[in-house]
Amino acid sequence: MTSLHADEAFLGHYQFSHDPFAARVPGFKFFPAQRKPVLGQLHHLARYSQLLLVVSGPQGSGKTLLRQALVASTNKQAVHSVVFSARGAADAGGVMRQIAQGLNVQQSDARSLLSQVAQLSLTGQEVYLLIDDAESLDNDALDALLALAAGNAEGRPHVFLFGESALLPRLELLADGEERFHAIELSAYSEDETRDYLAQRLEGAGQGIELLTDEQVADIHLQSAGWPGAINQVARETLIDSMLANRGGAAKGGMALKLPKKHLLALLVVAIAVGAAWMMQGRSKSEPEAPATAQLPLGTAPAPTVDAAAPTAPADGKGPAVEFAGSTQPLPLPLVGQAQPVIREPLAQASGLGDSDDDGAIEPPASAVPPTVTTVAPPQGATASTAPAAPVIAPVIKPAPTPAPTVAAAAKPQTPAPAAAKPAAPATAKPTTVAKAEKPAAAAASGSASGWYASQPGGNFALQVLGTGTESAAQAFVRAQGAEYHYFKKTLNGKPLYVVTYGNFSSRAAAQAAIKTLPAKVQAGKPWPKTFSSIQQEAQAR
Repeated sequence: MTSLHADEAFLGHYQFSHDPFAARVPGFKFFPAQRKPVLGQLHHLARYSQLLLVVSGPQGSGKTLLRQALVASTNKQAVHSVVFSARGAADAGGVMRQIAQGLNVQQSDARSLLSQVAQLSLTGQEVYLLIDDAESLDNDALDALLALAAGNAEGRPHVFLFGESALLPRLELLADGEERFHAIELSAYSEDETRDYLAQRLEGAGQGIELLTDEQVADIHLQSAGWPGAINQVARETLIDSMLANRGGAAKGGMALKLPKKHLLALLVVAIAVGAAWMMQGRSKSEPEAPATAQLPLGTAPAPTVDAAAPTAPADGKGPAVEFAGSTQPLPLPLVGQAQPVIREPLAQASGLGDSDDDGAIEPPASAVPPTVTTVAPPQGATASTAPAAPVIAPVIKPAPTPAPTVAAAAKPQTPAPAAAKPAAPATAKPTTVAKAEKPAAAAASGSASGWYASQPGGNFALQVLGTGTESAAQAFVRAQGAEYHYFKKTLNGKPLYVVTYGNFSSRAAAQAAIKTLPAKVQAGKPWPKTFSSIQQEAQAR
């Protein structure tokens, strides 16, 4: 089964019209919380500011979506937009060529570009230069863009950079204390905003927020730290886990009914062969019967050999129970044509096949001896005949990807399989660890230099890992990560911002090296070193 079939199983289980948490979905609606004010601010600054504009945030914070919304909401008659990604042009020459191509200019030097901007201005059109993945730009490219944003007497374009937070300290060094750019840092969603975001995504796919419990929503918000990209990923994994758990429970009672038709046909042929052997044994108890051979209608592949042991006939005339020797081994039927690709996990399980029901996988046989079918003794107390059974040879079947269930012909009930172990509850932080984490967080909550940050040497460095507009989100992040994380409060654009930092390092190099030791989720936020003196100034400036 391909990944497309697995996705179809996911969509079919929840009756989605499309994957609600895909990167691009049909009829997507812009989620206004935490982003609509930024969009309005960008339009305002583009009109009145003379500075280069930067929108920063970790991966998955919605920078690209905000850039798309900015282009879509501009007047196409009054704005000429040039959009490209820095991943395809990271040096100064490549950036200038991309801009020249967008402006239909042959020369890519700054003077020619600014002259074309002035010509477009005379026709009533402003020029927007929007560069995504701006953290990939080198310093020469950033310096060239700062010069373009400053413009000249003829004209100037409006330059927008969308990149991760590591871009800001590099721009500060290039600005050398001058006010040459304006930065807007995106904020994570609060838990209520996360719930509303999930509801909008699910409603767009034809369902509602009731698919997720309050506990699941809270867990999604905690794991994603409120960033929309991570919310999409965690929410999808949560729904898949719930689907697999539901289908796993249903499969315990109806596994045999969900087997593919070709496997059921193979089991039927084997059962007929065993029944024929038993009937021939009853007809003649003294003379051995000639081996009987059955043919499968599924091609020329042989079926597993059937060994009829010497069962005793019960008094009530019912046949003995039949069990497959080595029933835990997969018994696949031969595939027609080329083999299909192996399905991917965990969505492969969503199709209802289970781990061993991989209809397209080809597995080598465990040994050269094919699986056999043997009969077991009848229930105790029943009268039996002692005549030996003649061996019956049934067609050999190639190993199947799913284990063949036991064929029970006797009245003796099967012993129920032990219930599957319940999944372990997710580990939670010990109370003592949380208490340790809360102390430094409480000390830094005031944002003043007299707290924990004020006691650190100004020349030392910390890693800035997160910025959020709500204190509860910062506290939850600190509690989840441990005692080495702290946060302080500062003011950005007139609004409070809670910044989470990690560690205390004697040098920038030591802080940079510590980034690789952080958890993957924290590294995804692109931490960057920051001096304690700058933190103390920001905390006091509020």
